[in-house]
Amino acid sequence: MDLVQIFGFAIVAALLVMSPGPNGVLIAKTTPTSGKAVAFANIGGFVAAFFVHGTLSIFGISIILVQSAQLFFAVKMVGAAYLVWLGLKALYEAWKGVKDVAVIAPARRNRTFAAAVSEGFLTNAFNPKVTMFYLAAFPQFIPEGQAAISSAFFLVTIHVLINVIWFSAMIFLFSRLTAAAQSGAFQRWLKAVTGVVFLSFGAKLATLER
Repeated sequence: MDLVQIFGFAIVAALLVMSPGPNGVLIAKTTPTSGKAVAFANIGGFVAAFFVHGTLSIFGISIILVQSAQLFFAVKMVGAAYLVWLGLKALYEAWKGVKDVAVIAPARRNRTFAAAVSEGFLTNAFNPKVTMFYLAAFPQFIPEGQAAISSAFFLVTIHVLINVIWFSAMIFLFSRLTAAAQSGAFQRWLKAVTGVVFLSFGAKLATLER
């Protein structure tokens, strides 16, 4: 694998990571409401899901999903249901309202790191743009030969590092918006937007064609 191929993959992966999607929405919601530490736990879930996506693509299980209409439909519906559930949950919280808070700290949210990691993992695992990337684009960058598997996992690692850098920058950006984050009105607006976006991504995934 040459540097040109690696650089080309890095550009495509960076564009994927930076484009709007469920992962970014989750970070935007978590940082001001639960704190930086919990948001970084979300990123840990993202990382685990990226390696799952990569492993499925490398060893051909994703191809089976493409070739089997029943399996594809099942995975698609599970992912869509999860995104819709997140959207409805956020809309309910927005409708219920959020009081102004003096300090935003993870310890006062009653939200465990394990739950944040799981939320990040499931959001990324059922992220339609990541799924389609590993089904369609990623295999084109895997070289032939005996080192194909190790090279493929190296590319997945590059994707993971780009993801960590980008969303870490987002966390530090959102954490500085303390005045807005402490406002119950802002949190209510953010949850409403989050709910609509997650519902739209769930609908998009549910109507995705093979």
